[in-house]
Amino acid sequence: MRFVYFTHALTSCWNHGNAHFQRGLLRALAALGHRVLALEPADSWSRANLAADQGDGAVAAFHARFPDLQVQRYNDADAAEAAAAEADVVIVHEWTDPAIVAAIGRLRRAGGRFTLLFHDTHHRAVSDPAAMRAFDLSGYDAILAFGATLAQVYEGWGWRGRVFVFHEAADLRLFHPPSQPAPRSGAVWIGNWGDGERTAELETFLLRPASDAAVTLDVHGVRYPAEALRMLSRYGARYHGWLANAAAPDRFARHAFTVHVPRRYYTEMLPGIPTIRVFEALASGIPLICAPWNDSEGLFRPGEDYLVARTEAEMRGHMRRLGNEPEAGAALAARGLERVRTRHGCDIRARELLRIIDGIVGRIAQPEAAIGAAGGGG
Repeated sequence: MRFVYFTHALTSCWNHGNAHFQRGLLRALAALGHRVLALEPADSWSRANLAADQGDGAVAAFHARFPDLQVQRYNDADAAEAAAAEADVVIVHEWTDPAIVAAIGRLRRAGGRFTLLFHDTHHRAVSDPAAMRAFDLSGYDAILAFGATLAQVYEGWGWRGRVFVFHEAADLRLFHPPSQPAPRSGAVWIGNWGDGERTAELETFLLRPASDAAVTLDVHGVRYPAEALRMLSRYGARYHGWLANAAAPDRFARHAFTVHVPRRYYTEMLPGIPTIRVFEALASGIPLICAPWNDSEGLFRPGEDYLVARTEAEMRGHMRRLGNEPEAGAALAARGLERVRTRHGCDIRARELLRIIDGIVGRIAQPEAAIGAAGGGG
């Protein structure tokens, strides 16, 4: 099949974590023999910021690292529609301009012979529902929601029977343990500061316990304001700025453990949805400690695949243990790695997506088949 995926930016993961799973999913579909094209706007905010931060070479590095991904830029709705019209399946991500979202929907309603899916991997449906309700999705066949709690929101908006839970996953071609194990020490945290969505949580479950446990902490990410940098310095954390997602496995391989600190929306309003970093860390074979979040969908085995710290004191204790007991960390990492490889790889998600599409196509075809059968019987 011919897939076209509308993304904010496949070429840039600068403050754009959605690119991680999108790249892995499209690579998996291509490996299964499908023709895959990613469409991104010519004025992508993430790509512009990446170039300003790291230079044009950072975008060129994407093409060198992912030669199996085909990306095309578009300037307007006409170019977007022309690409979509040639596809069998079109997937439009929620960080796409609403005008483009509507234009592709109109093309489908006007007789476009492709399956059209809207892919939501964000908390805006609960944090800014008016913005999401403003999208014209009337021409879309179904919704892909990256967690059950988000799918329930869309069901409440009238999509019952046409919204599918479609979790993110790790690109196992990229994220895996190092082929040659090397000494590990300290902790690493890879994540963007955000917009105040977890400032207190980062201090409570990452910075202060690491300092109290005398664990060295390396931090990678972008959009750290001056007050955030001062906080990192106060606790002795070493800040390194932006890190390409493709370089994350190497950073994980050098450290004794990492930490997952979810944003507040994913603990209070959309429980059960982990960040992509959980999948990627476990796939890389690094021990993981999680600040509180409710794995309500049973994606993992809390306490077996990763450690859970319900309080700052528990986080401090887990950090001391993993920093001083590499054998315990290795056993924990092995269980987490097994879980991701058997349930949460992008190849698995690609096959899940194909089953979803088959079901949608079959449902759409049913009324036509019924009409044909009735006519033949007359």
